[in-house]
Amino acid sequence: MRMAETMQKRLEELKRQRHAVILVHNYQRGEVQDVADYLGDSLGLSQQAAKTDAETILFCGVHFMAETAAIICPDKTVLVPDRHAGCPMANMVTARELRKVKADHPNAVVVCYVNSSAEVKAESDICCTSANAVKVLESVPEDKEILFVPDRSLGEYAAKQTGRNVILWPGYWPTHHRILAEDIRRLRAKRPDAEVMVHPECTGDVIELADHVLSTSGMVRVSRESSSREFIVGTEVGLLHRLRKENPDKAFYAATPLSDCPNMKLNTVEKMVWSLEDMQYEVTVPEEVAAGARKAIERMLEFA
Repeated sequence: MRMAETMQKRLEELKRQRHAVILVHNYQRGEVQDVADYLGDSLGLSQQAAKTDAETILFCGVHFMAETAAIICPDKTVLVPDRHAGCPMANMVTARELRKVKADHPNAVVVCYVNSSAEVKAESDICCTSANAVKVLESVPEDKEILFVPDRSLGEYAAKQTGRNVILWPGYWPTHHRILAEDIRRLRAKRPDAEVMVHPECTGDVIELADHVLSTSGMVRVSRESSSREFIVGTEVGLLHRLRKENPDKAFYAATPLSDCPNMKLNTVEKMVWSLEDMQYEVTVPEEVAAGARKAIERMLEFA
């Protein structure tokens, strides 16, 4: 038996022993996606975490995602395969910094992208994902200021879609900002019949060139439903594994090979096995932080 098959078999054994469920983000390695119980974007995985009756959640993504699962499911054990899988954008805002800006805008509603730490969520009024950011902004009373943290690009996109004035935090995800408008133009010249899908975390000039601006779950849906045979995909390259697997008769091209997140790729099947064997790298959130964060997350889930 090949090593990969041996590890997958061991993983299945451990899942039964630990009463575990495996949640995997769309940006993970292909072999990690292939052993998922649930594969999706941050909103979809949050929903699965809320619904699962498993005793253990093995979360293959980055740290803030596992924190969200731990907040939603305080009675479950949440593990990550690699404790160093963090998010550079989440690190661009701290609770202390946010409190300072809130003091300058005491009447603002704080909308927090889920790509942030539990402490930042606890300082926020409502969370959002790339899939529901527009709906969340539309829910804020028009007489209220909106402070959007930490992703400037997603906040700017949602503000344009809603016509709302939004105070934008100067954060961004480097992986999406490595996708350039010239990349889209170059590929469009080569593939004139291809539909262009980009993530709303991309810069505004990239978004202007797209046929669709979508979360990863939206890209999965459009790829399945569209009659087009070719797609240019402007997001983290890990998503292409799923798109190609689910649509073998269609062609998908990464906007640039540089849109690769090394933190997302830290998780491996071997590390998943080791995590469940030793029940190691548990993610916990202090209750005084979790209580505030839970309110913001639960409000977000109303807009799923």
